[in-house]
Amino acid sequence: MRVQRLFSILDRLRARRQPVSAESLADELGVSLRTIYRDMVTLQSMGAPVRGEGGIGYQIEKGYFLPPLHFDADELDAIIIGMRLVAARGDKPLADAATRASAKISAVLPEDMEDSYYDAPLLAYSVQPKSEEETIDFLSPVRTAVRDRALLEIGYLDLKDQASERIVRPLGLTAFDKVWLLTAWCEKSDDFRSFRIDRLQSVRRTGKSFRREAGKEFRDYLKRL
Repeated sequence: MRVQRLFSILDRLRARRQPVSAESLADELGVSLRTIYRDMVTLQSMGAPVRGEGGIGYQIEKGYFLPPLHFDADELDAIIIGMRLVAARGDKPLADAATRASAKISAVLPEDMEDSYYDAPLLAYSVQPKSEEETIDFLSPVRTAVRDRALLEIGYLDLKDQASERIVRPLGLTAFDKVWLLTAWCEKSDDFRSFRIDRLQSVRRTGKSFRREAGKEFRDYLKRL
C-alpha cells in the first residue's frame, strides 16, 4: 500500500509544473501531513529527484527524467482511447507516431497487462468528409510549423467561398469531432484568426520564424474564450 502511494506521489509531482504543497498531496491521497512528510523523506533517501521548500511545496528537480512507473486501469483506458483517436483523426505521420508511441508504452507494461492493452475493446472511428480527405495532408506541414514557430503563407477559402491569401503565425491546433482548426495570429488582420484545415487551399513556409510575443500566443487566445 505504501509503495503504491509513493508511486502516486511521484506521478502527481511529475504532472505539475509548479510546486505542490504537502497539504494538497495529503488531501488528494487521503492521508495525514505527517505521512506525506515521511514519504518525502523516504523518496529522497531512495534517490528520487524530489526537492521540497518550506512554504512553497515539493517538485521534481529540473533536468531529471522519470520513466512511467505504472498505469492504473483508467489511465490505461485513457491512453488507449487517445492513441486510437489520433490514429483515426490525424494524418499518416501522426497515426504512425501513435503506433510507435503505443509500442513504447507496451514495452513498460507488466506482462499480464500487455494483452489487455492491445486487445482492449475500445475503438475510435472517424468518417472524414471528402473535402477533408483531399486536404488532410495540410495537417502535417501546419502541425510542424506550429512546433517550429515557422511563419506561413496560406491560401484559404472561407465558408462563404471567398478566397484570400494571408501571412500567419501558426499557434495551435484543435481537433474537433469533424474538423481540425488552426489558431493563428494573422498579420493582415493584426489579430487572432481560426482556419479550418479542410478549407486550406495552399500552405507554404516563408522561410522566416517568429518569436514569442506577449498578447500573441495561443494561451492569450485561450484567455479570450
